Amino acid sequence: MADSVSAAITEPPQVPPAATGRVIDTDIPARLDGLLWSRFHTRVVAALGITWILDGLEVTLAGALAGALKDSPSLRFSNLDVGLANSAYLAGAVIGALGFGWLTDRIGRKKLFFITLALYLTATAATALSWSVTSYALFRLLTGAGIGGEYTAINSTIQELVPARYRGWTDLVINGSFWIGAAIGAVCAIVLLDPAVIDPDHGWRLAYLTGAVIGLVVFAMRWWIPESPRWLMIHGQPERAEAIVADIEQSARHAPDRPRVLPKIKLRMRTHTPLLEVAKTLFGTYRQRSLVGLVLMTAQAFFYNAIFFTYALILTDFFGISANHVGWYILPFAAGNFLGPLLLGRLFDTLGRRTMIGFTYGVSGLLLALSGYLFSIGALSAQSQTIAWMVIFFFASPAASAAYLTVSETFPLEVRALAIAIFYAIGTGIGGVAGPALFGALIDTGSRGSVFAGYLFGSVLMMAAAVIGWRYGIAAERRSLEHVARPLAATEDIR
Repeated sequence: MADSVSAAITEPPQVPPAATGRVIDTDIPARLDGLLWSRFHTRVVAALGITWILDGLEVTLAGALAGALKDSPSLRFSNLDVGLANSAYLAGAVIGALGFGWLTDRIGRKKLFFITLALYLTATAATALSWSVTSYALFRLLTGAGIGGEYTAINSTIQELVPARYRGWTDLVINGSFWIGAAIGAVCAIVLLDPAVIDPDHGWRLAYLTGAVIGLVVFAMRWWIPESPRWLMIHGQPERAEAIVADIEQSARHAPDRPRVLPKIKLRMRTHTPLLEVAKTLFGTYRQRSLVGLVLMTAQAFFYNAIFFTYALILTDFFGISANHVGWYILPFAAGNFLGPLLLGRLFDTLGRRTMIGFTYGVSGLLLALSGYLFSIGALSAQSQTIAWMVIFFFASPAASAAYLTVSETFPLEVRALAIAIFYAIGTGIGGVAGPALFGALIDTGSRGSVFAGYLFGSVLMMAAAVIGWRYGIAAERRSLEHVARPLAATEDIR
């Protein structure tokens, strides 16, 4: 049975062009949501999670290598250069998310997987050959564009393939796998920045090549993932959608509570969704949901990127940790970030989205304010600062993943990928791109009080997001995507 699923994925049947205007009556969404967890779902999680591992590797290397870039004879970065280069990576992610997000809704999820991965591999390998601040920043921008494009396609696919009862936990764990990559990046930094092992000016270059090598593995794993049946049934390929779902059903059991008569929905096929309709949907029909998504994205982007891209500078400049030892400090940090979604993720499907979003955002904000104050008065050592970060991000990691979950499941299928891209782009543009550059400048002052002011700002953002998420969020747990947000192509409600 597993072979039949693989065949449907690796050898998709030929289909006719989209039949614009044709109306179909389908139970595909209900069939996908009525399945229990199976080997197929596990393989999808593995194939998608490895991309977040790559992102974690990239971001960790950028942070862990900050000291090495400053000491590199060929580059000689300042703290501000490090912050600006990391902001270039995030700016690239914004550009990639918008461009590839638009394409994802037009040409499908699966094709974009390979386009964005190819860009990532090429750019991260080129980063290892950087010869100046400008070239390094350019290659980081292109690397970010590849990763940004991955965000849209992957989060869309998670929502559209995973049964509703597991959707929250799965989304959080896949996004949390970022921290497995962070741990790998930390170990690479420990080894490759050790002057006893390799010349420091070559070590950071080999560290970036590690990402390119791991990325090659992803190409093979991507064949495990089919095109989204939900996307296919709207874009004129219902026969192919039916074949994929039938093969998935052969490898999975139906849930015992699945109704005997499955609800159906009527859909009018279309080739694409005009941008004007996208704008009307996001900022007219679903204005409140858009504001919630924007607030959650912006708060977590500033909170995460400002701290994570500059943690190495805090350790080296304020605690006197040598650059080649920074990797040791990220291992417990990464453990807290991965364990948070793993252990708290199921509560998003049981206690509910609004309760858990308010809780995780609020607690992480309060803890950051407390630890920032202790840092400002010199009460923390490098070890206790790392423990504080570990505890803070145990809660902040599921909070950040919940922002992606919220945006990807509360908008109609036709605009899902672009919605993820738009809110990721705006949130990262406001909170993420500015954060590393701002904290780089604050650290350059040498003042603990200045850095605390930055931490306090991030704390306020998270607590404000907690209130808004709890008050205005959507209770989407265990509900079909089509019930949470009716497809634009639907001619009537699910019946």
